[in-house]
Amino acid sequence: ITARTLDDGKLLLLKEGEPIHFTFGKKEVPEGLERGIGTMTRREKAIIYVSGSYLTAASTIPSLQNISEDVQFEVEIVQIIQVRDMVGDGRLIKRRIRDGNGEFPMDCPLQDSLLCIHYKGMLPDEGGKVFYDTKFDGNGQPLEFSSGEGMVPEGLEMCIRLMLPNEIALISSTSDYAYDKFPRPENVPERANIQWEVELIKFETQKDWTGLSFNEIMDEAEKIKSAGNRLFKEQKYELAKAKYEKVLKDFNHVNPQDNDEGKIFVQTRSFLQLNVAACYQKIGEYKKALESCNKVLGENHGHVKALYRRGIAYMACGDFNEARKDFSMMINIDKSSEPDATAALAKLRRKEQEAEEQTRKQFKGLFDRKPGEISEGGSNDCEQQEHSIQSSVSVSAEKLDDLDRQESQHSIQSSMNASAEKSDEWDRQESQQSPQIQFQFAGL
Repeated sequence: ITARTLDDGKLLLLKEGEPIHFTFGKKEVPEGLERGIGTMTRREKAIIYVSGSYLTAASTIPSLQNISEDVQFEVEIVQIIQVRDMVGDGRLIKRRIRDGNGEFPMDCPLQDSLLCIHYKGMLPDEGGKVFYDTKFDGNGQPLEFSSGEGMVPEGLEMCIRLMLPNEIALISSTSDYAYDKFPRPENVPERANIQWEVELIKFETQKDWTGLSFNEIMDEAEKIKSAGNRLFKEQKYELAKAKYEKVLKDFNHVNPQDNDEGKIFVQTRSFLQLNVAACYQKIGEYKKALESCNKVLGENHGHVKALYRRGIAYMACGDFNEARKDFSMMINIDKSSEPDATAALAKLRRKEQEAEEQTRKQFKGLFDRKPGEISEGGSNDCEQQEHSIQSSVSVSAEKLDDLDRQESQHSIQSSMNASAEKSDEWDRQESQQSPQIQFQFAGL
C-alpha cells in the first residue's frame, strides 16, 4: 500500500514489498480505505480515493493521523484470510491460514464423509501449550474418521466441514464446543478453551446412489443404518436420528422394480421410521415420535412394533385411552406380542394411578367437604382460612355496619323488584343470611 495527498502528491505512506496485516471490521485502517478494500478480490490492484472526512484514526497506519486532505491510496491485496464466527457469538472461530483447492463451499465435506486430517491441539490459556500433535504423537499418521458419528469434538467437526482439501485452518473454541461433551484427554484441564490447527488432507464422500442397482442401494442403506444403530447404543440420539433421516430422504429417489423389491423397500423404510421415533422418544419429543409411528401405520395398520412404539408415546403424552387401544390391538393382531403388551398395560395402569394421585394431591380437600366444614387433610393456611370464615359467619346480623345493610338492601331490591312496603323485612332477613352464604362459598 502507498498513500499520497491528492492535491500535491506528497508521499504519506510507502509499503512496497512489505505488506501490512489488518482485520477487516476492526477499524484498524481508515474507514474510507476499508470500504474500498471491501470491494476488492485477492491479487487485485486498485487506486482508492478517500476524502479527509473518511480518514478516521487507524492503529495500523498511524502516519495518517491528523490528515484532513483527500488521499489517494494504491492498494494490492496479497492475501485474504477468511475468519468465520461459526455460531455467531465468538465461542467458535475458524481462521483460514492456507487456502485449499477447489471452490467454496461446493468442494467442502458438507455431507457426512470419511475425513483424513493432521491436527495440533493447543491450550491458548497456557501460552499455546501443545497437548497433542498427530505428526509426532500419532507416529506421523493422520487421523481418519467419519463425520456425523460423534468421533471428534463438535466444534472441530463443524469447522472441518467448511474446509477445502489441503486447507490449513486455526480453530478457536470454548470448552462447551471442545471437550465438555467429549472424552477429555488427560493433559487437558477441565473447562479449558482449545485451539486446533488443522490440515484437511482429503475426504471421501458417501457413494452416490445414482446408477446403483436396488441391491447395492439397500447395502449402502444398511451400512448407514448400522452406523445409526451404533450411535443409538452410545446414546448419541441426535446423531443416530440424522443417519436414519438421511436414508429416508434418499429413499425418496428409489423406485423398486417388482413386488419382492417393493416388500424389502417398505419393510426397511418402516424400520427406519420407527428408529427415528425411538430417537424422538429418547430426547423427549413424543409428538414427533407419534408422527413417525403414524407414517408406518398409515401403510400397515397392523404393524405391531409401530403400535407398541406409538402406545409408549401416547402414554408419555398422558393420552392413556389411546395408549390402551394400541396395546390391546397388539394382542388381537399377534398373540406372540402379548407379554410385551401386557407389561405395557401394567405400566399404563401405574401411570394412571400416579396421575390420579397427583391430581388428588393438587386438589386435596376441594371437592370432598361440605360448605362450612374444614377438610381434614387441608394445609395450615386452609385451616386458618376456614377458622377465619367461621368466625366471620358467627358475627350477628345486628353488628353488621350500616354500609353492609345498605348494599344488601340495594342488591335485593334490584334483583327481586320487591315492593317498598316489604323491602325492610327482606333487607333484615338477607342481612343475616347473605353474609353466611357468601362466606361459605368463599371457603370453596
